[in-house]
Amino acid sequence: MAFAPGPTLFRHFIGEAQQQAGSLYGRGMYEVMRYWDDEHPEWNADERAFAAAWRGQPKWVVSRSLRSVGPNATLLEGDLEGAIRELKAGRDGEIEVAGPILAHSLTGLGLIDEYRIHLHPVVLGRGKPYFAGPRPPLHLVSSDRIYEDVLRLVYVPV
Repeated sequence: MAFAPGPTLFRHFIGEAQQQAGSLYGRGMYEVMRYWDDEHPEWNADERAFAAAWRGQPKWVVSRSLRSVGPNATLLEGDLEGAIRELKAGRDGEIEVAGPILAHSLTGLGLIDEYRIHLHPVVLGRGKPYFAGPRPPLHLVSSDRIYEDVLRLVYVPV
């Protein structure tokens, strides 16, 4: 992994995963996250806690190429907008969206209520940008320090 969070930041992400009503993934990000489906004997307690939180939450995967998905996951096909509106209406709590292309599609449909950006400056030299297209008009509603060099910025669409 080119970038792995330190212990304090990782525990923050464990807490977020434990509180989410579910996660919505594009194919690429879902395939990366499938790592947490399998047990790894070298994991420490935090890694086991994150895996348990991730496995325990429902996951929805948007993909045209996948034919099946793993445990506690549902493949979304067809009317993306209708499916996401139904998910939002039928769930209490936050649904995480992961994957820049999927997020871009949902932004265009007006289906993202809040953007949480964890600002942790690193230089990787490659990767996908946070916004797959032009940045939507956003309004900063809060910011807080997660760790000594990480800020969480919360924006809402304008």
